[in-house]
Amino acid sequence: MAALRILVVRVLASPAVEGNVTILVLQMQRMGDLILSFPLFLWLKRAFPGARVRVVAEPMFFEPLAAVGPGVEYVGWAGTGRVMSDAYGLVINLSHRSEAAVLAGRVAAARKVGPVMEDDGVLRVHGAWQLYRASVVRNNRHNRYHWADLNALDVIGSRDMAATRWDAPRHLGDGNGRVALFLGASQPEKRPDADFWGRLAGELARRGLRPVLLGGPAEVGLGREVMAHCRRGALNMCGRLGLAELARVAQTFNLFVTPDTGPMHLAAWTGCRVLNLSMGPVNPWETGPYQPGHYVLRGAVSCRGCWECSRPDMPCRRAFDPARVAYACWRIVRGESARLFGAALSGLDVYRTARDDRGVYRLEGLSGDRPGAQDLVGDFWAEAFGHFFGLSGPDRARAAWERLALASPKLAKAFTRGLARLGAEFKEGILGRGGLFEESFWAGFPPFLRPFTGYAHMCLHNADFSRESRLMCLDMVSRLAEATKGA
Repeated sequence: MAALRILVVRVLASPAVEGNVTILVLQMQRMGDLILSFPLFLWLKRAFPGARVRVVAEPMFFEPLAAVGPGVEYVGWAGTGRVMSDAYGLVINLSHRSEAAVLAGRVAAARKVGPVMEDDGVLRVHGAWQLYRASVVRNNRHNRYHWADLNALDVIGSRDMAATRWDAPRHLGDGNGRVALFLGASQPEKRPDADFWGRLAGELARRGLRPVLLGGPAEVGLGREVMAHCRRGALNMCGRLGLAELARVAQTFNLFVTPDTGPMHLAAWTGCRVLNLSMGPVNPWETGPYQPGHYVLRGAVSCRGCWECSRPDMPCRRAFDPARVAYACWRIVRGESARLFGAALSGLDVYRTARDDRGVYRLEGLSGDRPGAQDLVGDFWAEAFGHFFGLSGPDRARAAWERLALASPKLAKAFTRGLARLGAEFKEGILGRGGLFEESFWAGFPPFLRPFTGYAHMCLHNADFSRESRLMCLDMVSRLAEATKGA
C-alpha cells in the first residue's frame, strides 16, 4: 500500500532530502524542455539548501545554455557511468526516453519521481503529477497545467512557487524598433509559411518597425524564401547565431515573435518580451512562454490545442492574418497592450501569461470575450486535479463547476450523467466486472470526461489494477460528484 500512495498523493518537499545530498534530474529532451526545467532547478536549490543538483542532459543544449541557466552540474549521457556510482536523496526523471527510465531504475536513491524501470522490468510512473502528465499524452485538450509546473509539483510546495517573483520582460518603448521573427519550429505545421512571414515583415516595416529574421541552420533556406516574399526591407540573420549568441542578441529586440519553439523559451527566460504565435498541434497552457508578461495569439477555432491535427486545412493556422499580427506587435512594442482588449483581431484570441495566487501558470484572456465551454471545462479539471493532489481545497473546484454550469447548463447536465455512468463502471470494476480493464475504457467517455478517465486508467495500470487503486479512483469519482451536485 505504501508504494501505491506515492502514485496518487502529492508529496511535498521530503525531510529525508536535506543537507549535503545530491539530487539527480534526468532531462534528455529538446532545448525547450531543458529551459522549462530551469524553474525546477531554482526551486530545488531553495527547497533543499546545501543540496547538489546534478542534471543529465544533451551536451548540444546544456553547453551553450549553462551560462544563462541556474547553477547546476551538467552531465552528458556519456558520463552516466559516474552518475551510477553515486547515491542520491532524490531522482527526478523528466524524460520519456526509455534509457532515462532504465537509468532512473538503476541508480540508488531515497526517493524517485517520474518514469522508472523497476527491477521486475515493469515501467512505472512515480508521483501523482508526473502520472497526470503521462495521462495527457494524446488527451490534452482540457489540460491547463504548464510543463514547467508539472516538472516541479511532486517535489516543490506551492508556497515556494507562489513566493517566486519573476522579473517583468523588458519594455524598450519604441527603442530601435527591432522586432525578431523566429521562423522555425520542430514541425512545419507549428509555424507559419514563408509567404506569411514575408507579408508580416512587410506590415511591420510599414508601421515603422524593423523586422529581423532569425533561425538556426535548418531555417537558412526558409529565410531566403521569406526575403523573396518580403516587399519591404528586413534583415536576414538565419543560420548566423548559435544559442549563446542568440541569448545575447535577444536583449536588443523590442519583441520576439515566434511559434512554439525552444528559442521562444530562451527569449522569455532571458527577459525579452515574447509574442507566441500558437498554431498547429500545440497547447500554450502547456508550453507557452512561462514567465509572466508575455503574449500568446491563438486562432479562435474549436479544435485548437490538439495533440495531433487530423484536418488537412489546418484551421488554427489559417486564422492568422499578417496584418492583424502586425497590429498586435505594434501595440505591444508601443506599450499599449491594453488597447488589444476588444481590438479588431478578428479570428484571433490574445492572452497574456500570468500566475494565480498559488504561483501556478495561467493565461489571461485579453480579447474581451467570455470564456468558452472548452476553457471552462479546462478550468474545472485544473481545480479538480488540484483538489485530488492537495494543491488546493474543494471550494475552488466547486466554484469552477458553478461557472461552467451557469454558462453551459446543457453541458453540465451531460457531464453529471456521464459521471454517474463512470461511478457505476468503477463499482463494477471493483467487483472484477465491467470494462474497467479494457484499453478502450478511458476513450469510451465523452471528451469532457476524458481528463479523469485518462488519468484513472493510467493510475490503474500503474498499480496493476489493484483493489486499492480502484477504490482510490472511486473515491475521486465521489469527490467529483460532490463538487458537481446540484447542476
